[in-house]
Amino acid sequence: MATTKIAAIMRAGVFSPNHIGNDATILNTVAEQLRKRGCEVRTYSEEQFCSGAVEEPIIINMCRERRSTERLQQLEDAGQLVINSGYGIENCIRERQARILLGSNIPYPQSIIVDTDEVVKTRLQKLGMSQCWIKRGDYHTQHAEDVSYVRTPAEAQDVLQEYFLRGFKRAVISRHLTGKLVKFYGVAGTPFFHWFRPYEADPLTMRDEQNRRTDEALKELCRNAARELNLIVYGGECIQADDGSLSIIDFNDWPSFAPCRTEAATYIAKAVMAAIKSHR
Repeated sequence: MATTKIAAIMRAGVFSPNHIGNDATILNTVAEQLRKRGCEVRTYSEEQFCSGAVEEPIIINMCRERRSTERLQQLEDAGQLVINSGYGIENCIRERQARILLGSNIPYPQSIIVDTDEVVKTRLQKLGMSQCWIKRGDYHTQHAEDVSYVRTPAEAQDVLQEYFLRGFKRAVISRHLTGKLVKFYGVAGTPFFHWFRPYEADPLTMRDEQNRRTDEALKELCRNAARELNLIVYGGECIQADDGSLSIIDFNDWPSFAPCRTEAATYIAKAVMAAIKSHR
């Protein structure tokens, strides 16, 4: 039987703010898991991928560059297996993500999508949106300043003007939600799902009835969102309100899985092998 050949494409450093090492480690760990399963895996940079260096018929990737995403989509359209899908990666751009999740009735903060040269103060005042999050809408986050918290419509207008001067054409303005922050990681088609509240010291226990209900609701919410966004490997953040309800505030294609890397890598490799079998 011929050896299964896989290309593993690293994320460009500019799209890994404060996570370059973690992002590289998860992909390398998955590659090692695939090698243990008899696959031949070669690792490439996004630059190498865009230059045409990749010849393997199966691609696993953490790409974010525009050229990379377009190339992944071309290869998918030609019949190659790509994980995550280039279309899924594109769906995680803030504007597309907001439209998809809101359009799919998946809990997400009330949001408006605007041009960065718009006047928005009056509109925000009418909506009663004082405390907001403003996020670059036209592409993936590259810097911490691409996501900004504001307390008033006037402050929102100032931040929008700054985005315009930085060359961003579009932005998503979302209502600030109060509640507990929940971080999550998942791999579609597998039992793997990991979540925690980063600002709570006590470890989770599923013996706690409230945590058990949260676990079930969060799994369903995130799996539905991953399906709508066309992702297999994913992670992100939710806000849990005082009544226990959950709202997604961020959903990412292939995060670093830093708190649960070893277990996650095993399940990502299993998902890749299952996708290869199905693809064939």
